[in-house]
Amino acid sequence: MLYYARGSKDDVITPAEVRAALTQVFDSMDKKKRVLALPPDFTRANSYAGPITEMVYDYFGEALTDVMPALGTHSPMTPEQISAMFGHLPAELIRVHDWRNDVVTVGEVPAEYVKEVSEGKLEFTWPAQVNKLLLDPSFDLILSIGQVVPHEVIGMANYTKNIFVGVGGSLGINRSHYLGATYGMERIMGRAKSPVRDVMEYARQHFIKDLPIVYIQTVLAKNEAGKMELKGLFIGDDYECFAKAAALSLETNFIMVEKPIKKCIVWLDPAEFKSTWLGNKAVYRTRMALADGAQLIVLAPALKEFGEDPTIDTLIRKYGYKGTPHTLEATRANKDLQDNLGASAHLIHGSSEGRFGITYCPGPDMSREEIEGVGFGWADLDETMRKYRVAELKDGWNTVDGEEIYYISNPALGLWAHPDRFK
Repeated sequence: MLYYARGSKDDVITPAEVRAALTQVFDSMDKKKRVLALPPDFTRANSYAGPITEMVYDYFGEALTDVMPALGTHSPMTPEQISAMFGHLPAELIRVHDWRNDVVTVGEVPAEYVKEVSEGKLEFTWPAQVNKLLLDPSFDLILSIGQVVPHEVIGMANYTKNIFVGVGGSLGINRSHYLGATYGMERIMGRAKSPVRDVMEYARQHFIKDLPIVYIQTVLAKNEAGKMELKGLFIGDDYECFAKAAALSLETNFIMVEKPIKKCIVWLDPAEFKSTWLGNKAVYRTRMALADGAQLIVLAPALKEFGEDPTIDTLIRKYGYKGTPHTLEATRANKDLQDNLGASAHLIHGSSEGRFGITYCPGPDMSREEIEGVGFGWADLDETMRKYRVAELKDGWNTVDGEEIYYISNPALGLWAHPDRFK
């Protein structure tokens, strides 16, 4: 059922209008005794999920008993992040999702179905795993809150991804990421329908259809002044809600460049990006816009690790970003990767496959040896930023000392492509 749908590329939805929409939807429901909210974590601070979660608390009050950020494989939120993102929401409502230990397998998608949607590339069962808190029968409403935006693993983020990855388990996350990487990232990104989405939709229809989940989906974009604006708000309990949000996101968050980019400068906000696990969005989201032989320069002042999970970090350091053939062979030959297929997928996502160069410019917490050890080029951050002064650059095309560059201030907010590579 679709409870609410509003949005267009030219729309700007105000906080008062969001609050009114939520009130309208919640008023139409039976009175709720106990509510669980599943917003994203601080890596999605630009999703508008923080203010929406505050509004949910304002409406339900004591009936909102639990708020579990959809961490997926990410680190738990700090008190400072919780306060910055969720405002006056009481911190004692926050629950930490443990993707390795606190999950229950509610069903398995058959191997034959996985083989069918992957066009024969993989044939394994896919476990539908969720945090055990979702199965507490005392919840009469579960609100899955988040932004629909192009995504490298599933095509378009959110909806069932917020359930089966955001508060999912290690085996399900690993296999979903590997499915997407093996099928082909450039065949998935920016598309609402993908093998990973198909598998999760199968799981929704077969294994969690009785859970009282309502999805609150946002679509955002930057305006000309560089400020985020809410372009769409969609609320519902099935695929229709997501499909409408995904259509608007494709129209709003997809940046088609008129010519392949030869040099791309990407800024990783230190408040958001501290690992290549997240920072490699600079690679994922730009690759379809980059020319053969292009230079991708990633300014990463807060970089301190590769994987946010210690096991994943160790695997990235061990195997490196060395392309699909190398990673697939390493996965076939090594149990540590077989047990962590999400790491294998990430190594594929983070490689240029030798088509363009990737140079990281880290701050003081990551050494040149570490950067070069995983297969990236290294450059000095201060020296690079003296040349490319991000405060003076605008998103898109710029000319610096007679050189044409393309600048991206946040790679998480869109997907860039040239028509020749998006077909």
